Amino acid sequence: MNVLASRRSVMTLYSDDTSPAGHAVRIVLAEKDINVEINFVNEETKPEDLNDLNPYDDLLTLIDRELVLYEPQIMMEYLDERYPHPPLMPVDPVSRANNRQLRYRIMRDLYALVADLSGTNEIAAANARKVMRDNLTVIAPAFALKPFFLSDEYSLVDCCLIPLLWRLDHFAVKMPAQAKPLVQYAQRMFGRDAFRASLSPRERELRAR
Repeated sequence: MNVLASRRSVMTLYSDDTSPAGHAVRIVLAEKDINVEINFVNEETKPEDLNDLNPYDDLLTLIDRELVLYEPQIMMEYLDERYPHPPLMPVDPVSRANNRQLRYRIMRDLYALVADLSGTNEIAAANARKVMRDNLTVIAPAFALKPFFLSDEYSLVDCCLIPLLWRLDHFAVKMPAQAKPLVQYAQRMFGRDAFRASLSPRERELRAR
């Protein structure tokens, strides 16, 4: 059961190379400059032991010695708590709860659209593009008020949102003029050193010109 975990002395992340959730975890790893072995795998190339470690047969798995995590939000909070600098979560309980709630909404309202956006059903993809565009347009004015997503400090919420914004062109989601604050925020986030370091080769190609 723990063969793959027990033989690892360095933290190891397994993920496919275009997963937004995996990308969010990699952004946290890069922001904290954590020594980690990242293995990009697919269903054909993943280690056999990974099926034993991850009860849901998902590719995204973080192994830190005997600890095995397979839910991206738990991974992100674990990394922030184990490697506290720079902090990516607020200190006080109310702000921490708000941070978790925002990430929950991003996952539920936006990440849930990725399967349709990536799929072959054109009607479903078109509907998902509209929902994604409309949801992002609604929150766009908030980015004119704060340097980060509803915060003066960069946080796990930004780590969670940025992978989706990076993929908007690839998903053919065209943002309207009134979303300019969101677009400007995205460009600033894309320029962060940690974000650039987090990109897989295939993710770089998503916005290649």
